[in-house]
Amino acid sequence: MRQNSFPRRPAIRIPESVDVPVANLTTLANGVRLYLLENHDQQVVRLSFVFGAGSSRQNRFFSATAAANLLSEGSDRFTARQLAEQLDFYGSYFDIAVDRDVVVVSFCALSKFFLPTLQTAEEILLRPAFPQEEFDSYRIKRRQRLEIERRKVDVRVREAFAAAMFGSEHPYGVSAPLSAYDELSREEVVDFYRRHYTADNCFVVCSGDLSDEALKAIENICMQLPQSGERLPLIFPDAVQTPCVRLEHAGAVQSAVRVGRMLFTRNHPDYVGMQVVATVLGGYFGSRLMRNLREERGYTYGVFAAMANLDRAGYLAIATQVAAEAREDTLHQIYTEIERLRTELISEQELALVKNIMVGEMMRILDGPFGIVDVTIENVQCGTDNLAIERSVEAIRRCTPEDVQRLAEKYLRREDLVEVTVG
Repeated sequence: MRQNSFPRRPAIRIPESVDVPVANLTTLANGVRLYLLENHDQQVVRLSFVFGAGSSRQNRFFSATAAANLLSEGSDRFTARQLAEQLDFYGSYFDIAVDRDVVVVSFCALSKFFLPTLQTAEEILLRPAFPQEEFDSYRIKRRQRLEIERRKVDVRVREAFAAAMFGSEHPYGVSAPLSAYDELSREEVVDFYRRHYTADNCFVVCSGDLSDEALKAIENICMQLPQSGERLPLIFPDAVQTPCVRLEHAGAVQSAVRVGRMLFTRNHPDYVGMQVVATVLGGYFGSRLMRNLREERGYTYGVFAAMANLDRAGYLAIATQVAAEAREDTLHQIYTEIERLRTELISEQELALVKNIMVGEMMRILDGPFGIVDVTIENVQCGTDNLAIERSVEAIRRCTPEDVQRLAEKYLRREDLVEVTVG
């Protein structure tokens, strides 16, 4: 019988370190910080502008998201359709990400088409017109979308969990009423853009196959960002937590469950260790909660646990959706798995698997010039550089079963946990 001629699978090699390039920082005359990561292996470029213009900065509900999402809906010289056609013609990609703290406006293109892409980027960033017709259409569509989204238990539990964690009046915990869309005006959106999309409220990260001509064009756009001295210091109230929230949801056949607690930002010495704890609980497909709730009991398609990061806060969150009749036992099983981590040492074999998954995920994100931009943005927000990745890998490698138990015992006491269910 003929033997199998397929080549033998290569041995698995787990790297001891991750080599991450450090961005070259240039501070321009108007204060914009420009971080460059040249990589000529692939003929692509990603350029991201990061503005401190997230929803926590707004004085009027939805003004931050409206300002960001309407940037490309027409400039002083071009309509929204013309801007979109210009990007499509060159196969360029445009994206806007809005969170509580920042807005990230990104442009991706082949390096040979990067200069014409920058011309469109200049229109979007520097000369948005916020046309009244586009604003009215946006406001109506977004209101309808939010109304539909809030019929879902997972959306309601996300909003309720934020309010339980921070308080309903806190910038990180507040949820705007639907009527706020009716009250929002174009003038308020324009004013938000004018005050926050400025040189002193921005840093820029660019990665890829950069030519000298492209660098000059990037600097030219950055230098056109205006200065602003009108923004007042952002003062956050103290977080006010509600330990347990149970909300009914008419007609729901599933319950959405969230359990977690306030912890710390990414600069805390225990942050990486708690990332390991979260991964053990629910950070990969074979995690303890996944085995318990999905494989053994069939309660859910998926459950996850992760550290959530904001500029001024950080917390652990465990989330899943289960049938209404399984909700109470699901909560019991979550607390049981947490208690196991607090009282029993994890095996060396399981911990080694978790470490390899975490390092492998870092390598996946860092593969190519686009992923490195996201990592650089996160590190700049933390006040550090890309060498933090190497330090994180080292911290993961050093983590022992005793460390996991110590951190779980310290930070995951039942009385410190916030529990929210909807459905």
